[in-house]
Amino acid sequence: MSISLLTSQIGFDNTGISTHLVRSAVGNHLAVIQHHDPLADTHDQRHIMLDEQDGDAELLPDKGNGLHEFPGFGIVHARCRFVQAEELGVGRQCPGNLQLALLSVGQVARPHVRLLIQIKDSEQFQRPAVGVFLLQPEPPGLAHRLQKVVVHAVMHGCLDIVQHCHIENPISFAYMEKGRIVVVTSTQIPHIVRRVIGQALGIPWGRVRVIKPYIGGGFGNKQDVLYEPLNAFLTTQVGGRPVKLEVSREETFCNTRTRHSIEYDLTAGVDKEGHLLAKDMKAYSSQGAYASHGHAIAANGLTAWRLQYACPNTRGEAYTIYTNTPTAGAMRAYGIPQAAFAIECLMDDVAAEIHMDPLEFRRKNLIQGYYEDAYLKPIAANTNGIFQCLEKGAEYIHWDEKRKEYADQTGSVRRGVGMSLFSYKTGVWPISLEIAGARLSMNQDGSVQLQIGATEIGQGADTVFSQMAAETLHMDVENVHIVTVQDTDVTPFDTGAYASRQSFVTGTAVKQCAEQLLQKILDYAKTLLPEQETRELSLDHGWIYAGEEQVLSLEALAQEAYYSLSNSSVLTAEVSTQVKKNTIATGCCFAEVEVDMKLGTIQILNIINVHDSGKLLNPQLAQMQVHGGMSMGMGYGLSEQLVLDEKTGRPLNGNLLDYKLMTALDTPDIKADFVELDDPMGPYGNKALGEPPAIPGAPAIRNAVLHATGVAFNEIPLTPQRLIEGFKKAGLI
Repeated sequence: MSISLLTSQIGFDNTGISTHLVRSAVGNHLAVIQHHDPLADTHDQRHIMLDEQDGDAELLPDKGNGLHEFPGFGIVHARCRFVQAEELGVGRQCPGNLQLALLSVGQVARPHVRLLIQIKDSEQFQRPAVGVFLLQPEPPGLAHRLQKVVVHAVMHGCLDIVQHCHIENPISFAYMEKGRIVVVTSTQIPHIVRRVIGQALGIPWGRVRVIKPYIGGGFGNKQDVLYEPLNAFLTTQVGGRPVKLEVSREETFCNTRTRHSIEYDLTAGVDKEGHLLAKDMKAYSSQGAYASHGHAIAANGLTAWRLQYACPNTRGEAYTIYTNTPTAGAMRAYGIPQAAFAIECLMDDVAAEIHMDPLEFRRKNLIQGYYEDAYLKPIAANTNGIFQCLEKGAEYIHWDEKRKEYADQTGSVRRGVGMSLFSYKTGVWPISLEIAGARLSMNQDGSVQLQIGATEIGQGADTVFSQMAAETLHMDVENVHIVTVQDTDVTPFDTGAYASRQSFVTGTAVKQCAEQLLQKILDYAKTLLPEQETRELSLDHGWIYAGEEQVLSLEALAQEAYYSLSNSSVLTAEVSTQVKKNTIATGCCFAEVEVDMKLGTIQILNIINVHDSGKLLNPQLAQMQVHGGMSMGMGYGLSEQLVLDEKTGRPLNGNLLDYKLMTALDTPDIKADFVELDDPMGPYGNKALGEPPAIPGAPAIRNAVLHATGVAFNEIPLTPQRLIEGFKKAGLI
């Protein structure tokens, strides 16, 4: 028989070596050794025929083009790290971190064979090349499944650096009071800032107090500790006098955080019916000069890669690289806008290859109902409304009609419709800690005071937490008075505003705290109403009810609790809770665009986001959250780009004049819609909504341009220069 081996790199470790081993029926082995330098984008390849009896290696000629035919061979792929391993067991990880990624096609005559291959002519690898291979039997039915692959699609994408552009820069001031350092700062994470200041200055954390007032946005930039430790140090050098560090907009662009620029290489194979059979992702993330959140962003993209789409064979690798550019950190949706752009562009490209409608292709491959992450099992789609989201989005954009209407256009101005989707977990458990605290106390008039460690940064958190307390306590929301300023001296511990976690994690703490206070109120009411001991008491909008009878006002109960000479007990409740659960939110974006190929412009005619974020806690705030995220997503796809000097890494447009944000004139009418499913993990049936709106816009616009022009752009933003270059290359202008 004749078997074709496609020698695409199935697994680079940090040696940059990928190895393919082919065994013949007569006992010889062929090793195809490939060396790849990801940064230089260079390849080197040698073929070695090994005789199992004496271990001699014979160099074979390179047939070129990455495609080789070996009559009579079965095929085994093995990933090799250049170490000598001892006593390999089948499927085990051996000393030296040898990773075996084995894929067998055809019969291997003698399974579980341990081979040691030494390549004597290894000058091109600049090191001795010693590889250990373990053969194992072919997985049942694998050869049959792989024979079904009819399309092998590849996508290479590159996403530029962008910046958060919150209105208020990260300003802080510090002073000393009674031997302690007080830092007032525009931050999302006051309790974490306190800890890091203590660590940086080498002082007990209790000697540090951090206060977070009202702030003007963050989007993840203020999820990092920025200038606060320096500010704390400086006040100690001037005798505790106040020191203010005022950061300019230009300094914010250059010296705080940005969104990672990530390059992707994606590969996927489908059968003739359009079912995904295998997919592979490689990501190279530019970290900038310092670690910040480091590899977590690229790794989070790999989590998204293995979710949502049903695919029996999924692989992903991510690399994070230090570069002499502004430091990258957390930004709204934490690596998923980059990953989703690459994934959703690939899905459209695959659909185009097999001449299938992109929406139909996704419907065919999406997981229906419940699913969970194979490695992080608390992360699961406990409710999954993606199909309802797709239905709403397609109906709004008139998908079927416009795909046909715009199918065969001519001329330089064309229209198209595109779509993309996403999945996003809620919070960081089980990858990291999830803990939140809440405190409630009843005032003398029966209203309550709510204090939490979660931060209001402009997203409406204080409003929603007040609603939660009011809902559970069965009172009007105007009777819940929330303390908006976080002060680490008195505020319950909470890790802060990020990861779309607060309504889910802190909401759990608020609900538990309100339930405790409600029970205390009813228990105290029993002491005041002994005649009602046989009837069930309840609280509803300022009144205690015995059965259906209104028997005592909450204000009267509060007055008694504060001032009774015989039975005084101020009613309070406090909760600190660790949340060990997670749930997946999902949704989609549909966009209609008009492309002027000669001018290199894109006009968005219609755009809609549809979200499955569980039950909406505040529909008006939810709409506003989605509108803001959609604007950010459109800017990411069309105009935003932090341009750097290639020699120095310095920003060239680090100001709000030259950095092109979407303005009111650039923004079309935008539509937000929802599929409300009561998620069992959310304290009020809710799940993530803060970050997801920023995810699907850019790939939906790109895919609409693909439909309009037939040109696949895999770099964003889609600036006029990129568009015109792409259309010229395609011969359209």
